[in-house]
Amino acid sequence: MTDLTMLRPEAEDGAISFARGFVKSDAFMQLFREGMGLVEATAAYLDGDGRAESAALPREVSLTYATESMRLTTRLMQIASWLLVQRAVAEGEMSADQARNEHNKVRIAEPMLQPTNAEAARLPQRLRDLIAHSIRLQERIRNLDAQMSGAIRPATANPVRGQLESLQARLGLLR
Repeated sequence: MTDLTMLRPEAEDGAISFARGFVKSDAFMQLFREGMGLVEATAAYLDGDGRAESAALPREVSLTYATESMRLTTRLMQIASWLLVQRAVAEGEMSADQARNEHNKVRIAEPMLQPTNAEAARLPQRLRDLIAHSIRLQERIRNLDAQMSGAIRPATANPVRGQLESLQARLGLLR
């Protein structure tokens, strides 16, 4: 949602905006349900089994657990905020101007530094699974956000043409 061109019904070239179509698609709703489900599953874990598991960890591992659970929570709140803004725009609950204002507050951050393999291996498996799922989901949303904002645009030039021209030049077929 970087520049919110997604809120215009047509892209600059007159084609239907990918973003506008995507946020109203079944694929977006599936992504939305996945993200919000992960938020709920994580909250249930951290308030339930995770609390008991963290209490049983050695002191040096409990610091890593606390750090990683905070990073996980932060990552999921960014994801949930992004998903909620997209859904609100798609359903007409938020105007383009409101979404632009929210964009300044809601950013999908760069991936955070991960613990070393040795540190991570000592964390409870369920926490590691939640972290891995959240990182994969964050990356998917970062890619979507880039596409929706127009930061990633399909190449207008034919990539094969460039290769052919290079080959022709090497063979001396071009003047």
